[in-house]
Amino acid sequence: MIRDIDMKTYLRSVSAANRIFALILTLFLSMSSFLFWSVNTHAEEDIPEYSGSASVILNGNVPGFTADEITTSSFESYGELDKLGRCTPATACIGKDLMPTEERQSIGDVRPTGWKQNKYPGVVDSDPPYLYNRCHMIGYQLTGENANEKNLITGTRYMNVEGMLPYENQVAEYVLSTGKHVMYRVTPVFTGNNLLCDGVQIEAYSVEDKGKGISFNVFCYNVQPGIEINYADGSNKLAPDADVVADRNSFTITGGDSGNGSVRSSAGNDASGIPAGTTYVVNKNSGKFHYPSCDSVNDMKEKNKEYSTKTRDELISEGKSPCKRCNP
Repeated sequence: MIRDIDMKTYLRSVSAANRIFALILTLFLSMSSFLFWSVNTHAEEDIPEYSGSASVILNGNVPGFTADEITTSSFESYGELDKLGRCTPATACIGKDLMPTEERQSIGDVRPTGWKQNKYPGVVDSDPPYLYNRCHMIGYQLTGENANEKNLITGTRYMNVEGMLPYENQVAEYVLSTGKHVMYRVTPVFTGNNLLCDGVQIEAYSVEDKGKGISFNVFCYNVQPGIEINYADGSNKLAPDADVVADRNSFTITGGDSGNGSVRSSAGNDASGIPAGTTYVVNKNSGKFHYPSCDSVNDMKEKNKEYSTKTRDELISEGKSPCKRCNP
């Protein structure tokens, strides 16, 4: 009888201990979920307001790749569109084997969310002066993706060329010159149910040298100086205080589908505008020289172009370096 009572007492104590353990486990999981949610939203909270620079450093410029994500095997992965048809993060391990070996195909059939196209001559620095480009999240020069709707977002000319392109060029030049790999992730950041993203977070990390060659974590703003943008649907208008070069009456509201182009989807300048006899086009900022037909020439601002009639050797003797895209 005593033994039966002891056994019942023991069972009751075990049952109570299990209930306490279950309660502690539930509280722990709840806290873990809260912390995980906090980490996921922390990056957006840390993005400062646009203040005149096309991009800003995040997390001390340290990319957020985990050890499990880093690899030396080339791959590319594009997230599924969300319920509103918006792009989600795209990730790749960039290697030379992923880079394109042929000219880019048309991407004009893709209509990303927030596509409300207009022309702004005198404000948008392209010809024609379209506000929006179909922006590759992972640039064509890195993975050779064409009309992949999971990799194309509506982005301003400014974000496309001033924000994203310089970082893509860094990665492309590194991979081409070293033959090594770079982890690369682009995350579009949307506020609420907005159809136009606020911008994109770009993370990159060179694998074999553990980030010595390439390592950054930045946010590129989806803005266009001089233009007011409604991010709910992508609609836009000239800002009252815009610094306009052209007459305001010359602005055209098109709502059309143009805004394609080369390399990043930029509108680009027509190569026919290059003076006769030009052997190379030199970027005054970078000191790199290109064939006149190089896609990079389309992405330069006109004020940064130097039309040269010199030979390759002459330019190199002056300290200029050949473009690694067109390899002049």
